[in-house]
Amino acid sequence: MITQSPLKLAVLVSGNGSNLQAIIDAIEAGSINARITCVVSNNPDAFALKRAIKHGVTTVIHQNQNFSNRREYDSALVQILKDHEVELVILAGFMRLLSEIMVNAFPHAIVNIHPALLPAFPGLHAQKQALDYGVRYSGCTVHLVDCGTDTGPIILQAVVPIEHNDTEETLSARIQREEHRCFPEAIRLFADGKIQVNGRHVHISP
Repeated sequence: MITQSPLKLAVLVSGNGSNLQAIIDAIEAGSINARITCVVSNNPDAFALKRAIKHGVTTVIHQNQNFSNRREYDSALVQILKDHEVELVILAGFMRLLSEIMVNAFPHAIVNIHPALLPAFPGLHAQKQALDYGVRYSGCTVHLVDCGTDTGPIILQAVVPIEHNDTEETLSARIQREEHRCFPEAIRLFADGKIQVNGRHVHISP
C-alpha cells in the first residue's frame, strides 16, 4: 500500500493565531495528511508564534520594515517558503496584501479565510460591514488568493445567522467557530487531492 506524503504547509500569521491552532489540532488528530514546515509572521509579538513553538513548528519572523516595498518583501518571502519546500500557503490572519510575486510563485496554492460570505463585505471589518448593512446572514469564506482583495475563487463557505442583538464581537465569535471548522476542512481537501480549479470555479472531487 502506497501512502501519500504529507502536504507541506506554510502558515502566515500576524496576530493571535486561533486558526493556526485549529489547523495544528486537526493535523495532530490525524484528520489532515499535512505537515506545517514553517510559520511566518511579520509581527514578532504575534501570539501565533508561541502557539507554533509550543507544538515544535519552525517559526520565521519576516518584518515589513526591512524592505523598501511590497515586491521586495514578497520576493524574500517566496525564497523563505521555497527553502522550506512549501506546497500550500495558508493565510491565517496575515495582515498584508500579497503582490503578484507571491501569487505567481504559488498558483492556486495560497488559501485565505475571510469572515464574511464573499463577494459581500471584502476587506477589513467585515463583521461590522455586515451589521451596518443589515443583512440577515453572514459567515466565512475559504478562498484561493489572487492579486485582488478577497476576490479569489471560493472553496468553502459557512453561513452564520445574524441575531437582532449581535455586536461586532458576538458575531465575530460565532463566525470564528465556523472558521475553525472550515479552514482545516479545506486544507484536508487539498491534502487529499480533491481540489481542481477551472477559472473562477473550484471543483471538489467526491
